[in-house]
Amino acid sequence: MAVQLPLRIDIVSDVMCPWCAIGYNQLAQALKATGIAHEIHWQPFELNPDMPPEGRDRFSYLEEKYGSDRAKSDDTHARMTALGADLGFTFNFGEEFRVHNTFNSHQLLHWAGTHGRQHDLKLALLAAHFTDRRNLSDTDVLADVAGEIGLDRTEALAVLADQRHANDVRTAQAFWAKQGIQGVPAMIFDRKYLVTGAQGVENYTSILKQIVEEPA
Repeated sequence: MAVQLPLRIDIVSDVMCPWCAIGYNQLAQALKATGIAHEIHWQPFELNPDMPPEGRDRFSYLEEKYGSDRAKSDDTHARMTALGADLGFTFNFGEEFRVHNTFNSHQLLHWAGTHGRQHDLKLALLAAHFTDRRNLSDTDVLADVAGEIGLDRTEALAVLADQRHANDVRTAQAFWAKQGIQGVPAMIFDRKYLVTGAQGVENYTSILKQIVEEPA
């Protein structure tokens, strides 16, 4: 066998990235279908490192960054919402939907990893943003989400207050940038097979089978 199980999967992503939510849920279904033992490690990437604390409404953000007018944005959101629904994930786009700064989110995810809860927190943050429209620029909200999955809310607030994991996040971001990662989601299987974008359940299933069945 070419890889040693459990299969290590690094997912470079940002909680502001809707395709990261879609891609992960597609991958999760493929992993369930194949039954391949695996371990997921979430890696930091900031789509908008200069995003101000108050964030921006998604529509003006998409227009400025990608040149998407309102009609195009609405079409894209409708497509994402349908894809999410098929995967059991709810997107709740609308007039009040905002894009937030995520550097603190990445620090909290690093901290959660030291408690073995990084994956749980990542999924909770994706739902908090895309389903519940919660403000992930707000440290109290981040601490609330951490507390809701059983992590210590007071410690979460302290982690964000003193920025103790800021350098860890910057180091990780620099590492993945050096590997050539310029967009997300980017999934690295067994530390050597890179797959970018949301590939679909069937494609992920095929990729997984090829990786674990490839002769050494």
